[in-house]
Order: sequence, then C-alpha cells, then structure tokens
Amino acid sequence: MEKNNPEAKSRLKKQIAFLIEVDKVKNIFRQTYLADGKRKENDAEHSWHLALAAVLLKEHMAEDVDLGRVMTMVLIHDLVEIDAGDTYAYDMEGAATKREREVKAAKRIFGILPEDQGIYFRELWDEFEEYETADAKYAHLLDNFQPLLLNDASEGKSWEEHGVHKSQVCRRNARIPETSEIVWEKMLEIMDKHIAAGRLKAD
Repeated sequence: MEKNNPEAKSRLKKQIAFLIEVDKVKNIFRQTYLADGKRKENDAEHSWHLALAAVLLKEHMAEDVDLGRVMTMVLIHDLVEIDAGDTYAYDMEGAATKREREVKAAKRIFGILPEDQGIYFRELWDEFEEYETADAKYAHLLDNFQPLLLNDASEGKSWEEHGVHKSQVCRRNARIPETSEIVWEKMLEIMDKHIAAGRLKAD
C-alpha cells in the first residue's frame, strides 16, 4: 500500500474515529458484579470475558461454529449501549424500547467505519440479535453464561439485590439447552445452589 494513498488514509481516519468512539463502552456499567463482588463490571470487561470464553468453551457446543466470527460478534454486540445504555436483563419496562434504541445506535456507531467494515459489523450485530445461526446461538450462550458465573462467584449479589426468580433466569436462557446440554446442566446447578442459599428466589 502506497504511503500517500488517499483512500488508505481516509479508511485509517475512519477506523481511528471508530476506535476512539467505542472507548466509551468502558464507561457503560452493567448490573453484574465482578467475581470479587467489589464493583460492577463494564461492557468492555464483559465483552473481553466473552471473547476469551468463546475460545475455551467451543468444545461443548452442539453445533460447529466459526470462532473468529463468534469472537467478533461478542466484542461488538454491546457497542450499541454507548447510545442506548445498558438494559438490565430483567427490566421489562426498559426492554420495551430496547430494540428501537439499539437499532438507532447501531446505525450511527457502525456508520463511523469505512463502508465495507461498517456493513460487516452491522451484519454480525444483526445476526446476533436474530439468534438463529450456530454462531449467534453460541454468542448468546456466552452472553448469558458469563454473568451467571459472576453471580455465582459474587455469592448471588446481583440476583439478591434485584429479587430475581429462577423462572426469570430460565426464561432468559430457554434456548441454551439446544446449544449446549452440559452448560445448561451447570447453569441449573448454579441456580439451585443459590436458591438453597436464599439468594435466588424459587417459584
């Protein structure tokens, strides 16, 4: 690539603008506590954790997946929260406007990139949202399993604070069994442990 290539310079300028813009995701805090329970995690920490988990847990999936696509999917899936904010998993009122807010955010944020990269990221984000492909199913499993693991490590702190019921967690994770039976079994084991400890409400 030539040093004075105007097209390359234009692309680099847009890519840098995107990287600086998405730095804001480090200030979007979730309701999930870190494993030590001292503070809540931010979206950047969450996404990094999912990408690492994607590498580790692939062997437990029912269907084969494209690890590169899944890792990219989980790294970008929450960037829309820069504009839309974090909607807590069990916030029914927030969920009513979540889709509209996030689609608008996706258009703006991915639109910062060079057109081809913006389209690629948007298509991956849409695929994640549609939850139909093997890659999207794996990405969702990671997105749901990680906070449950942190809830377990932090002694159910977030569940207890929000008065969460097992039925709510099960409803949110209704499609996990088709993606990985062994992960679903572990999730049920964790839920039942915290019901016994009085941190997660039984139904």
